[in-house]
Amino acid sequence: MEAGNSKQHSAIMNSFQDIQQFRNQIFQTLGKGRNAFMDLMDAVLTSRSVSSLAEFSLSPLFRRQYASVYKVLQNGSVPRLALMKECIKYLPPSGVVVVAGDHTAWSRLDAVTLQERTYEHQPQSLGNKPVTLGQGYSTIAWIPETEGSWALPLLHERITSFDKPVDKAAVQLRLVTEQVSNRILFLGDSEYACAPFINQTADIECDKLLRLRPNRVLYHAPDEYKGVGRRAKHGKKFSLKDAETWGVWQDDLHVVDPKLGNLRVRMWENLHLSGAADKPVKLILVERLDTPQAKPLWLIWLGSSEPDLTKIWQQYLRRFAIEHWYRFVRKRLHWTLPNLSTSKQTDTWSDLMPLLTWQLWLVRNVVVDCPLPWQKKMAKLTPGRVADSFATVLARIGTPACDPKTRGKAPGWPTGKTRRKKPRYPTVRKGYKKPSKDKTSTA
Repeated sequence: MEAGNSKQHSAIMNSFQDIQQFRNQIFQTLGKGRNAFMDLMDAVLTSRSVSSLAEFSLSPLFRRQYASVYKVLQNGSVPRLALMKECIKYLPPSGVVVVAGDHTAWSRLDAVTLQERTYEHQPQSLGNKPVTLGQGYSTIAWIPETEGSWALPLLHERITSFDKPVDKAAVQLRLVTEQVSNRILFLGDSEYACAPFINQTADIECDKLLRLRPNRVLYHAPDEYKGVGRRAKHGKKFSLKDAETWGVWQDDLHVVDPKLGNLRVRMWENLHLSGAADKPVKLILVERLDTPQAKPLWLIWLGSSEPDLTKIWQQYLRRFAIEHWYRFVRKRLHWTLPNLSTSKQTDTWSDLMPLLTWQLWLVRNVVVDCPLPWQKKMAKLTPGRVADSFATVLARIGTPACDPKTRGKAPGWPTGKTRRKKPRYPTVRKGYKKPSKDKTSTA
């Protein structure tokens, strides 16, 4: 018993050292306004519910005036690439690193003075309409556990009006793979199972597991060239909703999953999408035999390694942790609460969300669960439960931020200076150009 208690005490002490080292490092990495940034993050982590951004200045942990909240978001700097490198240091030294990519919308229907507002898709749970006005954000996150709601963002960036979610995700995946020495497995939803994303990430050294929509069409490799006419790009059609076009599969196995029951997994090789004829993929079908009414799961695998069909669906289901993170930052970290007026403020405020999540992850094993009277205790704490107990950690480790210095009274608005209304900006409508068909030469 004494040996076990000694190991537990040593693990707790290491966790406190990790969180202190992490906070000190991000404090040194943050640029202008780092003292206000640290106070603001502590106020967010210890505030269950607020009604406005200025209300964070009422927290005992925010030792500055309320105007500092807006000033630091407008004038402060958050070097996201440097902070991403600090977060990568806490990844496991060996093994496959599972990352997931997704994008979401920050709805700003009434922000007529906010630049870079675009038409964004949103889940039905966030509004009555599937399309909203606001800003889109793309995220790539490390999924540390096989189950649970923990997702640790490495990059969380705004999608500008001249970018597309697929293009932004490809750039983010390239940046992450350049910094991570381990083999990466990227998990993506059906929006990323497209030719543009596959073409842009073909030279990235990582494996990709992507879900397909059930109405997609793939193609086999073309037959051998006979020397007449143009070389064919596609072979026979493979329609996911037409079983007669499937042909013979290369692998077929039955697996019993503790939660899903009896499963049948089949795999076809050497298929490709229409716009990526030179990028062959492995097509995988997962079916639940006990519940025939359940929709089948279609996946494609790209990479130099071979997929493990005995747990391929379990690997993909880890992707849903990033959707839990989106809900967590909206409700508990108050990401979409403030009505900020500039894109600079929204970007800076969004850059703090990954740092807040990583701090919670580092102290998950040392906090004591403090549920509300109507909540049940949890053996494995979620990010929300850790956030509710984070104040006890701050009481022990303190903050690297310096005490505020008095600067006197502001002069106020100059007498006689005319106040001008902020300019209003139109909503940016992203264009879509239908790809032209290949034209054959008649010569």
